[in-house]
Amino acid sequence: MTQLTATGTELSASTGTGKLRAIGRWGVLMARHRHIVLGAWLLFAVACGSAYPALHDRLSTPDYSVPGSESVTVDHLVAEHFARFGIEQDLMVFHSAQRTVDTPEIRTVIDRVLGTTRATAGVAGAIGPFEGNAAAQISADRHTAFGIVGINGETPERVAIAQQLKSELSAASDSSVSVMITGFAPAQADLIEIETADMQRAEAIGLPVATAVLVLALGAVVAATLPITVTAAGIAAAVGALFGLTTFLTFDSLALSVATMIATGTAIDYAMFIVSRFNEELTRCGVRDRRSTPAIAAAVGTAIDTTGRTVLASGFIVMISLCALSAVGLPMLNGVAIGVVVAVIATLIAAFTLLPALLAMLGPAVNRGALPVRLRPAEVRSAAASSAWARWAHTVMGRPALFGAIGVGLLLAAAAPITGIRYGVDMGLTSLADRPTGQATELIEDNFGPGLLAPIEVVTTGPDSGRLGAETRSDADRFIAELSRDPRIATVLPQQADGRMLAIVVSKAAFDSTAASDLVSDIRSRATALDGIEVRAGGTSAAFTDVSHRITARFPWVITLVLTVSLAFLIVAFRSIVLALKAILLNLLATGAALGLTVAVFQYGIGESALGFQSTGFLQVYLPMLVFAVLFGLSMDYEVFLIRRMKERWDETGDNTAAVADGLQRTARPITAAAAIMVAVFASFLTANVLELKQIGFALAVAITIDALLVRLVLVPAFMQLFGRWNWWLPRIGGQAAEAVATTGT
Repeated sequence: MTQLTATGTELSASTGTGKLRAIGRWGVLMARHRHIVLGAWLLFAVACGSAYPALHDRLSTPDYSVPGSESVTVDHLVAEHFARFGIEQDLMVFHSAQRTVDTPEIRTVIDRVLGTTRATAGVAGAIGPFEGNAAAQISADRHTAFGIVGINGETPERVAIAQQLKSELSAASDSSVSVMITGFAPAQADLIEIETADMQRAEAIGLPVATAVLVLALGAVVAATLPITVTAAGIAAAVGALFGLTTFLTFDSLALSVATMIATGTAIDYAMFIVSRFNEELTRCGVRDRRSTPAIAAAVGTAIDTTGRTVLASGFIVMISLCALSAVGLPMLNGVAIGVVVAVIATLIAAFTLLPALLAMLGPAVNRGALPVRLRPAEVRSAAASSAWARWAHTVMGRPALFGAIGVGLLLAAAAPITGIRYGVDMGLTSLADRPTGQATELIEDNFGPGLLAPIEVVTTGPDSGRLGAETRSDADRFIAELSRDPRIATVLPQQADGRMLAIVVSKAAFDSTAASDLVSDIRSRATALDGIEVRAGGTSAAFTDVSHRITARFPWVITLVLTVSLAFLIVAFRSIVLALKAILLNLLATGAALGLTVAVFQYGIGESALGFQSTGFLQVYLPMLVFAVLFGLSMDYEVFLIRRMKERWDETGDNTAAVADGLQRTARPITAAAAIMVAVFASFLTANVLELKQIGFALAVAITIDALLVRLVLVPAFMQLFGRWNWWLPRIGGQAAEAVATTGT
């Protein structure tokens, strides 16, 4: 009877049971019932994957509202007391290159469009260029004019109304006149489509590269197809789950893009690690016949019991990090967190059910389509691992202080630009240039000014949002008059209704610029000096300002939550306080370095021409927080994988140097390959037209590169050597608790 050993645990190959922990026995169970599992997954993946078009139709736009904020209060006040203006004001643009808007033909089109627009459900009202202020609504050359349309509802409803208006206005266009709509909701409607196209193009680029890396990493074509298959099934399951959740929750295109990006990278990595360990077990035990069913099932169980436990721990850390985003209290970040968590859970389920079944079905056939022997992993050629990485480990451990100082110095230098980081919100309007919305935006900016696209709404009321009295009304008038004299403001359009005042403030700056945000903050600051009246600033620019304030205020809380929970989890996973603290500190350095390089590129514009973008002078305000949460989870993936393998050798020998060298030589190739896969997936998003996707893809790709090459291959062995036996120290009470948890299969 063949005896298989996994971290000191014996497994009877004839029965597939023995002393495996629960998670390993689960792997054996999936292997034994592989035909049922494969059939169920085929039906499940097809059913879930078919929901993608419906999920795409239900996607909303990023919800920039901040619950309880001043901008949200203004939305409610405008809807209640100034209903004829709508919560959002968008612009209908009429343009004719041949005729002026005064000609009867163009006037007829304008009147017809206004009638159609007013009859559209959700439209509060519309003011044509000849019904309002003609001097302000018609360009100097009289070839371009705009009308104002007010729409109601929450952000997703306004986007749906804007999409309907786009279709109606497009139908009204002909060879003599173009009729278009622009504004926040119309732009968001187009951005959903563009981000979806960006995501599909990125996947079309990233997945083939990932497949090529998998072939090199695993040494065989069939082995390389398994992670791709498992990833596709996991993503399909995630799509089905998210579609079901749309019954109760709202997801935007950014949430789906980030969830798909993260889940694709992690799923491929997780599956590759398990396939690699399975192949190593087959080689070590000399299994070459697919008919050796018990031995194959035993290899599956061992792979799941060892590497599978590491994968499970890594998945939990990713989810812990992303769940921390909910502490910010923003619907937009909540959607991203839920989307990523659902996607990671789906891919973990695929890795622990579908993958064991596929491995059991293939057995040694997993190595079909093998590369030449010299290109295959050493673990597949023989039971002994390559000594090249071991020699590197000993080189680093020979001078740990020198290598440690150089590595830390490089990370600190890369992180230096963070000290000058600036935040903002970029709508990505430059990506709309070839669409009617973008063309309308350009006409407005050229003829009337960029601030007209989304004005600031200033609502003035009495105390507790009540009516203005006779005396306070004069104070409100003076305040509005002062605003109209501000050189940063193009015009102020005051309106009165129900004893309250609404001023439409048109900034000279674009609504998604830092200048517009500064203007909002200044208006609010001035309002604090007034007695007896309440002045609130709302609108899109104000919403962006509120989002920025909320994120910057809560970022320290997110960092604290992630670090605290991760530390506790890692102490249990590693059964060591020193290793847990070291992992967190190194991850902070790597994350800081990645963000520093992102600031250098996207804020300072270094290399912008090569990457095909124009710097806005700031980073998306939510990017550092999102990247921190994602990177902290992903980088722990490699840390857990590496340390767990070192721990196996430490438990056998009690030799720290040998444990570090053995762990590094057995994980360096798969970690490097896994990092290359993630970099390929994330870097493919640099082809995106939407700037925020470029920023996210760049930050993640750079961080994974730093983590895999500098942190895992240099700093980890250096510090492991410096700490020596202290690496494995844990107080007795904590050690007993950690041992108990670890024994159950954490």
